[in-house]
Amino acid sequence: MTVQLHARDVGTGTPLVLLHAFPLSSAMWLAQREGLANRFRVITPDLRGFGGSVLGDDEPSIDAMADDVAGVFRRLGLRRAVVCGLSMGGYVAMALCRRHPDLVLGLVLAATRATADAEPVREVRLRQAGRLEDEGTTQVLVDDVLPGLVGPTTFRQRALVYGRVRGLVQATPPRAAAWAQRAMAGRADAFETLHGLRVPALVMIGDEDALATEDEARAMSGALPNAELLVIPRAGHLCAVEQPDLFNQAVAEFAAALARTSH
Repeated sequence: MTVQLHARDVGTGTPLVLLHAFPLSSAMWLAQREGLANRFRVITPDLRGFGGSVLGDDEPSIDAMADDVAGVFRRLGLRRAVVCGLSMGGYVAMALCRRHPDLVLGLVLAATRATADAEPVREVRLRQAGRLEDEGTTQVLVDDVLPGLVGPTTFRQRALVYGRVRGLVQATPPRAAAWAQRAMAGRADAFETLHGLRVPALVMIGDEDALATEDEARAMSGALPNAELLVIPRAGHLCAVEQPDLFNQAVAEFAAALARTSH
């Protein structure tokens, strides 16, 4: 069963669907809504359980999250869109490409990876999911996940950005975070999907990202038939939040070029 996602929809032009990171919500895309809606139609769904979206009763699965996003396309009458996913949103974007390829005009993958989790990472996710359910608070996310979300430059020089990210993490519903951790732990390798992608792609990584690596970003861009790679300076995992101007400029150039060639 798909869940009807809460989604903000601003601006006009080529549609951009932005899929948020874990454990945040569509609120992380504030600078993208403000910076891109004058040129594009910017749609920012809350993935199931996060922000304004309900969790539902399905078993945890990235595929279910991708089907939810396809439901947003149907509800808003979107034929195709540039789909951008950051971190967990990237996993959902890749699943959307596999399950609903006709919806994707172009793909932006930021701070994410195409490999399945290694066993130690899986174990950490499942352990955190258990704590989230048992404790009913986000303390494990604040302690264990928050420190890796931003780079040292942001931590030292952008106190307001770090404070905002911390607030978003603390606002995450624990049950939704547990469900998402289980979904991510169970996801499959996505390289076959990337090899078969028929649309242009942009892969981005922050040069201070401690969770996804530049090598992983290069592997994804190398697997994609038509991809560019951009390394964003002085940014950690949440490169769209830490360096919004550079991120927005890259997405805008990518989407504008697609719009010119897709008519």
